[in-house]
Amino acid sequence: MSHQAASLPPAAAPRVAYRPFDPAAALPEDTLAIVVFGHAAFDSDDPRIVRVGLEPLHGAGLVEVWRANGRVRTGRDGFIRYAADSNHLFGVIEIDERLHGGIAGAAEAAYAAIRHISRNSEHPYLLRVWNHFNDINGGEGDAERYRQFCVGRAAGLGDWLDETYPAATAIGRRDGDPVLQIYWLASREPGVPLENPRQVNPYRYPRTYGPTSPQFSRAMLASNDLVMISGTASIVGHASHHAGDLRAQLNESLSNLRTVLQRAASVAPGVCADLGSHSLLKIYLRDANAAGQLQEALPSVPCILLAADICRCDLLVEVDCIQGKP
Repeated sequence: MSHQAASLPPAAAPRVAYRPFDPAAALPEDTLAIVVFGHAAFDSDDPRIVRVGLEPLHGAGLVEVWRANGRVRTGRDGFIRYAADSNHLFGVIEIDERLHGGIAGAAEAAYAAIRHISRNSEHPYLLRVWNHFNDINGGEGDAERYRQFCVGRAAGLGDWLDETYPAATAIGRRDGDPVLQIYWLASREPGVPLENPRQVNPYRYPRTYGPTSPQFSRAMLASNDLVMISGTASIVGHASHHAGDLRAQLNESLSNLRTVLQRAASVAPGVCADLGSHSLLKIYLRDANAAGQLQEALPSVPCILLAADICRCDLLVEVDCIQGKP
């Protein structure tokens, strides 16, 4: 059975929104995670709060809120902390590269830990993963840190997923922090991976892009009315397009998003086939000084714009999308 013909998971999807955040307020009992961006200091030891060191250029003060469909429980398993209800688990792992010989070793250790907890939990299916680490474009050729991260990720996953890869994003921080940070959503039921007919599947990229292909799908249907699209850039086939032209790269990225949304809507009638108020965009911009130019070209949808490095040096912008009910 093809991925597109697979049945959709029956479990109710988590709810996701961008909201203002009061760190002094108690989190609702159905909170799976709060993803906070930037380096603003605040005191909280709640394991559901994930702090990502990417500075907001638009949407400062907003956080990404993940809500379950009932009360959640929290826990730890080795390096991993998590929150879960009966349907979904939101996990976080943070590993110091220096303790594992570099980014490849840290990625291998992290993904081996994710594989272990997933295989032994009631939420064995990865739906969506975010990866953040410093200096993603550092190094030359196969020694580039992103390529080495891909090597480590593949080693840690082994043959576990067998091309049923989650949607994913890998973005570079600029804070000098040697910690690899990964957070993800898993489910008790498998999602439906989706690809983009305009693009080569990432896990089938040619050797040109490194010794190990990036192991993720372009998008994941989590339910009949929730699709999560991977970090999407100005790539057609497997090649980057519009070098040096931010506006053209953004438009190409949005074309890719819309193509995937159309594919998702053809499988899941609860998903809208275009961007709108029900879309959440997270946009990563290489040149912070171009934020104004980028905002002028964005569709009128909820978004957070973050200063970040992209996995290829010739890419100026990348876009995540979460699409819920209209």
